[in-house]
Amino acid sequence: MVAAALAGTALGAGSAAAQGAGAEAFSDNAIRIGVLNDQSGLYAQYGGQGSVEAARMAVEDMGGKIGSVPIEILSSDHQNKPDIASAIARQWYDRDGVDAIMELTTSSVALAVQGLSKEKKKITITTGAATSDLTGKACTPYGYHWAFDTRALAVGTGGALTRAGGDTWFFLTADYAFGSALEADTSRVVTANGGKVVGSVRHPLSNQDFSSFLLQAQGSKAKVIGLANAGLDTSNAIKQAAEYGIVEGGQKLAALLFTLSEVHGLGLKVAQALTLTEGWYWDANDETRAFGQRYMKRTGRMPNMIQAGTYSAVLSYLKAVKAAGTDETDAVNAKLKALPVDDVFAHGGVVQPNGRMVHDMYLFEVKKPAESKGEWDLYKLISTVPGKEAFASPAESGCPLTAAK
Repeated sequence: MVAAALAGTALGAGSAAAQGAGAEAFSDNAIRIGVLNDQSGLYAQYGGQGSVEAARMAVEDMGGKIGSVPIEILSSDHQNKPDIASAIARQWYDRDGVDAIMELTTSSVALAVQGLSKEKKKITITTGAATSDLTGKACTPYGYHWAFDTRALAVGTGGALTRAGGDTWFFLTADYAFGSALEADTSRVVTANGGKVVGSVRHPLSNQDFSSFLLQAQGSKAKVIGLANAGLDTSNAIKQAAEYGIVEGGQKLAALLFTLSEVHGLGLKVAQALTLTEGWYWDANDETRAFGQRYMKRTGRMPNMIQAGTYSAVLSYLKAVKAAGTDETDAVNAKLKALPVDDVFAHGGVVQPNGRMVHDMYLFEVKKPAESKGEWDLYKLISTVPGKEAFASPAESGCPLTAAK
């Protein structure tokens, strides 16, 4: 299976020899970025090929090269398996001359690849995985976390619903690193806002039948059922909750990680009135709408925060390479931490010493069908969560590189 995944790894553009001034400052004949994510499983719409296309857009916006050195995008499907992801990443670094890896959907995968990249002295920028441990206890000198994390989702959705009266919670939690981190971060926020967690249950990744878990949640009488999962797991849980009449019975569903892609797939009839937190929305302003339309022409879909975040991560990495005048890791790393993030995803974003990029997050409510004016008109903004509130400070994060600072 690993061999099959490696065989599917391919360059997004043909190699071209670097010529002209400045080429000697680069370690190879191209700057190579790998986009490693789920392209065939439960998170395929969440990031998938859409993130690969967003990365290509960033390369185009940098002119396709830095100086005379071309930029190439590689991509591969890690199948949500850390061993496959690590094998692909190792091959990319050792054989294919990849300089940095992006996206890394699935927290267990992101943690594994970030650890390998520390060993290889390579940069990773995670946009698709959620666990706050990436810039917390598992932080590395070369690891970055970009679009969101479990703490920001917890502060946004968990805090808002608890303050609005949803003061008892029961969690349906995906049984791996991401689900555990999301439940833990949300539980802390619920408790800090005067709420109480009355129970939780774990379910396997890529689960099909949520009936027994939903019955436990229903029987708990909790005001809020927190879905500490993502992608098709969240969609399936919401669909099956509707069959059991859970919301009609007075309990509220909190989709703790749900993006535009999944809301669109679920449809407003089922998803209406869900509360969720995202780091970006295509219909926020003229700039985001223009980016969304450009992306739509290429993919037939509007981008979500993971895909827009991947654009930002790739663009920021390339800006750092350009500022450093080299693709040497330590030089690029220093520029990544020093430069502000100023693009369609975030304006005035700040990269902390632990690698966490701090930007505002947004609490949304999914529109009712009668409120929507078009296929992708899905959200109404409830509130903005300032970045300093959403994300932990370096000292609070638990990162051993910054905890004493």
